[in-house]
Amino acid sequence: MSYVPINAAIIAAAAAKAAKDRAEEEKMTTYKSDDLDKWEFKIVRSSTGKFKKPEAVRTLCAQEAKAGWELLEKFDNCRIRFKRRVEKRAQDQYLEVDPYRSSVSSLDGRLGLIILGLVLLLGGLVAFFAIGFDVEVTDPSRIWILVAIVATGLLAVAVALTRRRQG
Repeated sequence: MSYVPINAAIIAAAAAKAAKDRAEEEKMTTYKSDDLDKWEFKIVRSSTGKFKKPEAVRTLCAQEAKAGWELLEKFDNCRIRFKRRVEKRAQDQYLEVDPYRSSVSSLDGRLGLIILGLVLLLGGLVAFFAIGFDVEVTDPSRIWILVAIVATGLLAVAVALTRRRQG
C-alpha cells in the first residue's frame, strides 16, 4: 500500500487552496496610491477557523488595537484584514506583541504537545506489549523505561488538554 499519491494529493489540494486564497485577497485588497502613503495593511490568518467565534474576533481586534491596527474587514473565518497609520510604527518597540504578526492559532502549540504525547504513549504501549510479556526479560529497567515513556506521553496529553480548557 502506497501513501505517496494520497500525500501528494493532499499537498496539491492545500497548495491550490492557498493559491486561490491569495488570488482572492489580491482581488479584494486593491488600494489607491494615497492609501499606501499613509496606511499599512496586513491580513491575520487562522488555520483553524478561529474567527468564526465573535469573541475570538473581539479578542484579536483588542490585541491589534494596542499596536494601532484597525479592523478593515473579515474575509472569512480564517482571514481578517487590518490597517493602521504609518506613524504608529514609532510605538512598536513598546509593544508586548509582534505588531506584524500574520497568523494566530487557537491551539498555540498544544496540538504539537498532544501529538508528541500520543506518539510517546502509543510507542510506549507498543514497546511494552512487544517486550513486556517476554518472560525472559533479564533487565527490569527495560520495563521502567517503557513505563516512563507511557507516563510522559500521558502527562503531555493531560497538560495540553488542561491548557486547551483554560485557553
